[in-house]
Amino acid sequence: MPDNAPIITLLTDFGSQDAFVGIMKGVMLSITPAVQFVDLSHEIPAQNILAGALILRSAVRFFPPTTIHTAVVDPGVGSDRKGIVVETGHGIFVGPDNGLLSLAAPAASVQRITHVTNAAYFLDCPSPTFQGRDIFAPVAAHLAQGVEPTQLGPRLSSLERLSVPVPVHTPERITGSVLYIDHFGNAITNITPADLHLFSTQQLWVSINAQRIGRLATTYAAVAEGEAVAVINSWQQVEIAIRNGSAARAFKIEPGCRVEMTLVWPEPS
Repeated sequence: MPDNAPIITLLTDFGSQDAFVGIMKGVMLSITPAVQFVDLSHEIPAQNILAGALILRSAVRFFPPTTIHTAVVDPGVGSDRKGIVVETGHGIFVGPDNGLLSLAAPAASVQRITHVTNAAYFLDCPSPTFQGRDIFAPVAAHLAQGVEPTQLGPRLSSLERLSVPVPVHTPERITGSVLYIDHFGNAITNITPADLHLFSTQQLWVSINAQRIGRLATTYAAVAEGEAVAVINSWQQVEIAIRNGSAARAFKIEPGCRVEMTLVWPEPS
């Protein structure tokens, strides 16, 4: 494989039990044999667009800006939702226009959005239930081969954007929520360092669902094995964890759960 082989990443909710991901790769290799695949994840919770969007956003800055990111978490497959290509300064994104691509492609970075309509770049007779195979995979492969996005369809002025909950601030409290639970059972929240700039993080106490966690720490190792800890994680978001355990299981955490960071140790409810 040449050193300058195009890179295509894949992110889906297809899992590894079935052949869906392998088939998509087969389609792309049939069009562009000299391609490097990187699997970001195929274990996105089924139909969970927000989880897919968060993981895609967390990954793209670590790839060359010529990378083609192909993402398919598509509960509206076969409906009138659009297929799109989004060009940005840090990558090209291919997938459904349902918000999945929006966090990785903030408005300030978008150079062009193309509505994918030219069937010459699809497989013949696309299935309404597997457009990852029949539309998005061949489109990504043709882009890797050098096809210009302008050949794929008309330009769009915008794409669907997810509405991500924003933390609420008071002089003594930040109230946020859990966005995602990772493989380890860590609860990733919508609170970021930017939310903490008015506070001394050494003084902030953390609780979730009115259950006390403790102060914000810098590492998981700040507590003993089996104890709860809150840290700023590699996504630059506040995360609640249990050292060598599952916070989600221990505290019965689900996406949407309320998280508070306060200057006063919260009284039990």
